[in-house]
Amino acid sequence: MGVLAIIAALLLEQWRPLGERKGWQAALSGCIGWLEQTFNGGEERHGLVAWLVAVLPPVVLAIALNAALYAVHPFLALLLHVAVLYLTLGFRQFSHHFTQLQLAVKAGDIERARMLLDEVRGASGVVRTREEVIRLAIEEALLAAHRHVFGVIFWYMLLPGPSGAILYRLAALLAARWRGLGAFGRFAQRAWRGLEWPAARLTAASFAVVGDFEDAVYCWRTQARNWPEPEAGIVLAAGAGAMGVRLGMPVNEIEGVQPRVELGVGDPADGPFLDSTVGLLWRALVVWVLVLAVLTVVRLL
Repeated sequence: MGVLAIIAALLLEQWRPLGERKGWQAALSGCIGWLEQTFNGGEERHGLVAWLVAVLPPVVLAIALNAALYAVHPFLALLLHVAVLYLTLGFRQFSHHFTQLQLAVKAGDIERARMLLDEVRGASGVVRTREEVIRLAIEEALLAAHRHVFGVIFWYMLLPGPSGAILYRLAALLAARWRGLGAFGRFAQRAWRGLEWPAARLTAASFAVVGDFEDAVYCWRTQARNWPEPEAGIVLAAGAGAMGVRLGMPVNEIEGVQPRVELGVGDPADGPFLDSTVGLLWRALVVWVLVLAVLTVVRLL
């Protein structure tokens, strides 16, 4: 059921990307804001309670609803899985912006490429160079693929029913929303890092398998630990090594030059590496689906 649901959800999202329907995202953002206003007393335990209130009910409901529907008919449970994955996966959501940026770079319209990058990362207030735009776009694509596809699939397959996908995406949203809230957001950050630990390593391993294995593993082992977010550093370092491109490095922001370590090996980021990124992500996705399909068949034998 898992592999069928993943394939069906990916096809459905290609046909009707969720990013085109923002109503549910606004509602979810409103709920998270309400939790923050209601529970934020400036202490970590308040953040723990708010996180549990946000996460546990939908996760438990997904498990219970899956069991009830499966008892009636497995096909009904499959429909639930597809619906949840459609809401939590986001392959088309980020790939649309990346494709538009890729076309703008190929057409020499670097100003439009800067605008598209700012839509993803937020307005920077600085005029970025062509190489910087391409480098940051590749970084955003690698992280988005991990957080909206591979991480979701990993936890979906690991936990009962579709609960893992819900848990992972809610944890990501809460960690991002409560990052700057001090003690209140501390538990959300720890929970997110715990979920990211195995998922990031499996994503990095898939990049190594479908790319330059030796360079991907080398960059993962020697460079990732120096990135501000270690799990994100693992994904970026492995992806850069797999493609033979240099990512990371200092970037210009409105506050000035932000120091960042260099990730990857090989050539500076240029237009052809945008194509390489697309190829790497598609190959990794195919490998994930094939491995899951084989595991499903083996389990049924």
